[in-house]
Amino acid sequence: MNVQTTTPNVLPPPAPKSLAEVGISMVMMRDILLKTMFRTNLDITSSVARAICLPVILTQELIDLARGQKLLEATGTMHATSSNEMGYQLTEAGKSRALDALAQSEYYGAMPIPLDDYRVQVKRQSVRDIRLTREQLIGAMGHLILPPDLLGNLGPAITSGRSILMYGPPGNGKSSISNGIRDAMGDKIYVPRALEYAGQVITVYDPIVHSAAEEATDDPNSLRRTSNRFDNRYVYCERPTVITGGELSLDMLDLTYNPVARTYQAPLQLKSTGGIFIVDDLGRQAEPPQKLVNRWIVPLEEAKDILALQSGEKFTVPFDTLVIFSTNFHPNEIFDGAALRRIFFKIKIDGPDQENFLKIFAMVARAKKMPLDERALVHLMKVKFPTIQNTYANYMPKFLIEQIIAVCDFENTPYHMTPDLIDRAWGNMFVKQESIAH
Repeated sequence: MNVQTTTPNVLPPPAPKSLAEVGISMVMMRDILLKTMFRTNLDITSSVARAICLPVILTQELIDLARGQKLLEATGTMHATSSNEMGYQLTEAGKSRALDALAQSEYYGAMPIPLDDYRVQVKRQSVRDIRLTREQLIGAMGHLILPPDLLGNLGPAITSGRSILMYGPPGNGKSSISNGIRDAMGDKIYVPRALEYAGQVITVYDPIVHSAAEEATDDPNSLRRTSNRFDNRYVYCERPTVITGGELSLDMLDLTYNPVARTYQAPLQLKSTGGIFIVDDLGRQAEPPQKLVNRWIVPLEEAKDILALQSGEKFTVPFDTLVIFSTNFHPNEIFDGAALRRIFFKIKIDGPDQENFLKIFAMVARAKKMPLDERALVHLMKVKFPTIQNTYANYMPKFLIEQIIAVCDFENTPYHMTPDLIDRAWGNMFVKQESIAH
């Protein structure tokens, strides 16, 4: 469920009005134009403009520049299906230049955005400018039964845009709460397709991470150029969410260099700029939690991250991300005091009390169309839970009811609940401690 929020002062990146405003060198623009036409076989201005994500008028300027350098030539034919646009093709010299440029970098398509220009856009849509109300949080998490004081703790943590550590016993909804925070944000931002730094291209837009893309294209017949509403080198997206778990390693937080394409891919935290980075199951990674958090110290404190090119040259990128750490360990077990100071909010997520457990159980049963049975519930609460010191967890209702459903489906009987079925489901929730002969 998405709850629309308002983010003050979020302005779209303006479309460049001249080639100078594109912000990268004329040679780089020309080479990307040639590589794009070579790889895609596009031959009319409007199609090429869509591919390189520049306004048609600027694309025509680039084509005219390449024609002046004898790299492109007009085909002398008009395309009847494209408003009689003139066709263009690479000359032999143009093909040779395209191949040389591809040998240096396989990147083609959208013109990259200079890193300095991107910094300006990040400030326009900062995650720290989001203001959520209690009602908006409830709207995004209304399907969860939460302790009454939890939203009061989460709200300030989210609106600060700072780091959050959620800890507590497993199976109590830390991941669901993280997803609820993501849903509560609700609005959209502009994500760059690619960035340029020191002549290197770093691809950022990732359809796996970035969703609800909305693209505008020009109609050559129209006097109104819709794509000029914003710079089409950006994609209009939901605020991104990156979720990692036990697979997270330190090298995933560095630039990834593709030696074949000779381009870079943005690391996870850069892809999550303007959104949320969730580190789930902290403590289950191969890297020690302390080491992972040490990697975040500068970004968390200074709102900037340091990346390095293959050459070893280091540079800074914006770090505008709400980082949520989620762990089943007590913080004192996995962090020292210095690391804990860097994490701005620490919120304990406990299991439900008996009253909330029964509410969750009834809610899940209703959703699964499982009739409640008083004898079965009394058996569960009076016989089974005392064996585990009446320790309730949010995952248990769904687990138990789905176990009972599986039995009913197998036996081809209507859904029903009995003390015996509770015992069978309970037996699958825990493994009896015993020695097994090998």
